[in-house]
Amino acid sequence: MDYQVHSVKDPSINKGKRGVRRVVFGRVGILTVCLLIQLLLLFVGMNYLAQYIYLFFGGYLAFGLVILFVILNRTVNPGFQLSWAVIVLLFPVFGGLMYLYIEIQPGTHMLKGVLSNIDRKTSGSLQQDEEVMQELWERNENTARLAGYIWKEEEFPIYRNTEVKYFPGGEQKFQELLVQLKAAQKFIFMEYFIIHPGYMWDSIYEILITKVKEGVEVRVLFDGMNELSNVPSYFQSLLRGDGIQCKVFSPIYPVISTHYNNRDHRKIVVIDGHTAFTGGVNLADEYINRKERFGHWKDAAVMIKGEAVRSFTLMFLKMWNVTGKMENMAIYLQPVGKGTQNWEDSRGFVMPYAANPFKSERTAERIYLDILNHARRYVHIMTPYLVPDYEMLQALTYAAKRGVDVTLILPHIPDKKYAFALAHSYYKYLMQAGVRIYEYTPGFVHSKVFVSDDVRAVVGAINLDYRSLYLNFECAVFLYEVPAIHEIEADFLLTLTKCQYISQFDIRHDKILRRLCGGVLKLVAPLM
Repeated sequence: MDYQVHSVKDPSINKGKRGVRRVVFGRVGILTVCLLIQLLLLFVGMNYLAQYIYLFFGGYLAFGLVILFVILNRTVNPGFQLSWAVIVLLFPVFGGLMYLYIEIQPGTHMLKGVLSNIDRKTSGSLQQDEEVMQELWERNENTARLAGYIWKEEEFPIYRNTEVKYFPGGEQKFQELLVQLKAAQKFIFMEYFIIHPGYMWDSIYEILITKVKEGVEVRVLFDGMNELSNVPSYFQSLLRGDGIQCKVFSPIYPVISTHYNNRDHRKIVVIDGHTAFTGGVNLADEYINRKERFGHWKDAAVMIKGEAVRSFTLMFLKMWNVTGKMENMAIYLQPVGKGTQNWEDSRGFVMPYAANPFKSERTAERIYLDILNHARRYVHIMTPYLVPDYEMLQALTYAAKRGVDVTLILPHIPDKKYAFALAHSYYKYLMQAGVRIYEYTPGFVHSKVFVSDDVRAVVGAINLDYRSLYLNFECAVFLYEVPAIHEIEADFLLTLTKCQYISQFDIRHDKILRRLCGGVLKLVAPLM
């Protein structure tokens, strides 16, 4: 493979000048200018109208009150209501018109309609094995009720006959992924939030090209934000030229639209319908510590083999079919015969699931809340971001107050300073309730892990913030009585030895600017 072509590197060109040219004259520059022009026109237009509002002061007040009435009477999270109420109260005309503009966005409604149509057409693609559900009822009624809820709302079953392998870092997941990709015989589906040319991607890409030549069907789906900074403009053409099918979810165009806010944050690999990967690890070198950005990068992932893989296959195909003609998915969703797999240890129950921001049920948050509300001894959490809504905040503190060991591991070296400040703004309240908070001193924690009582766990792409729980397309896998849960807990305890305990003393001596920024950002946190 020509490494220079695929990695987009050219030592003969001055990197600094090339970088400036790419920003100014490239897609990022053009998109930025177009979007700024549209924002300026909106602002000027709204300000133009606003200067005459004083002539109609009654109408001015009435307009603001009507918008507030609409906002407060919507069935949404109170955090969103509060944020918009603050904006409308501070800027009645501009804020009110902006709210209306966002609510009537055709792009968002169109995407929502397409996804609803796909859900309707694929309903019944998977079936819940009643014997499995009955066995789960006999094992644990609370878990069975949770599984029944996910099946009713999202049609993702809970399975037996599935092996789970846990990876405590991106390096381990990467090595196993290479092995499994090389073994593919029928198809490879890959869906990622971030793809960035480098050692990790190039190693995978080389295998994908080889597999295409062997007759394996290869599809790659990535989020449209990659086109702004991570991959060159010809990336799709490059893949297609090598026989790889490629699509972009919600590409960024020079037109203002709120559907850009709903990103595909999933990390999924499906191989031949019997092997799948998910977790926090994207396809970029920092995730395997080949490149240092924020100290040591701590991540987590899982590989599953067996019947539960079908749910990940369906997740991928649904997103793939957002654009283009709807395909027949049944050929990719065939049951995995036990005789064809060597399941060394498939004890326990496995439930992959996805989250769709356009649905009223917040399944990703519901599962986290269920774990907190039914924990008896402990709930251990690793998350890069801590921006909980009211329900999550109460669940965390209530669990701690009733004697459950609730311990969180967060980054000590943040990737986003504003998110770090927001997380710190919740520390004092959580700690007063008995929640223990640690920060990973070697660097950045990107793992998204919940583990409780040695019997329940979640590993996936879902952060503990508004963006993951309300705005992004997400995925994860719920585990019950799976042997790998002990490995997840062991990884948590090992990571804890590399962390700094955050005390009340640390909170009192936190930087004033950070505390101020965190408090202010809380007002608009749901919209970030």
